Amino acid sequence: MIKQENCKIVSNRQIAESIFELVLCGDITNEMSDPGQFVHVKVADGFDPLLRRPISIAAIDKDSGTFTIIYRKQGRGTSMLADKRAGDEVDILGPLGNGFPVDEATVGNTAVLVGGGVGVPPMFELAKQLAHKGVSVISIIGFQSASNVFYEKQLAKYGEVYVATADGSYGKKGYVTDILSEIYADIVFACGPTPMLRAIESGVYAPKTYLSLEERMGCGIGACFACVCHTKEDPNGFSYKKVCSDGPVFAAGEVVI
Repeated sequence: MIKQENCKIVSNRQIAESIFELVLCGDITNEMSDPGQFVHVKVADGFDPLLRRPISIAAIDKDSGTFTIIYRKQGRGTSMLADKRAGDEVDILGPLGNGFPVDEATVGNTAVLVGGGVGVPPMFELAKQLAHKGVSVISIIGFQSASNVFYEKQLAKYGEVYVATADGSYGKKGYVTDILSEIYADIVFACGPTPMLRAIESGVYAPKTYLSLEERMGCGIGACFACVCHTKEDPNGFSYKKVCSDGPVFAAGEVVI
């Protein structure tokens, strides 16, 4: 069930260059279950900035009533969010969207999780849930350089982790697909920038592939039509799906990216 709640900040800390980890406490945590869903964050009390910021859920801890989101400080809104401290409250709407289909991976399968930049966060909760059900998890995470790398150790709790950097300053020099092409996978789950998702979709890396799209969103609940994408089944371009409510996770080939 979607809720709107003023959640209390437990911690808000920088974990990499321009990357912040925000832990929030609230009853809304009890509504969260599927990795890959997101929340819509109101960064200020007034109407400036007007629009909420969609941020994926990185971790869910129902025992403590907390959840974690990770965001990049890059504009006015996220800069305001980065200035908030423990004890402050943040207006949260969620959980929103349809997450990764965990049930598509079965016991004994090898699931490869591919995250690029701020596409890495939802992979943590996904890795945890897959590992707990007996799926072998391999994570591949990609960044621009060593200063951007985060959550390598956290993901390593649930399986092997490979890191790629564009400049070669950490891990393997190159792209996540360079590593993906060398690994056997029964199923691939991916989240990251559009060029990365296109490259994964165009390759044949696993029998099943699911992609989480990153799009600008207005309402987050499917009412404003700001995040529509066309489906591949309609060559005339009249059939579309909304990333916020139909997605953000789609099967490879389901929509045009």
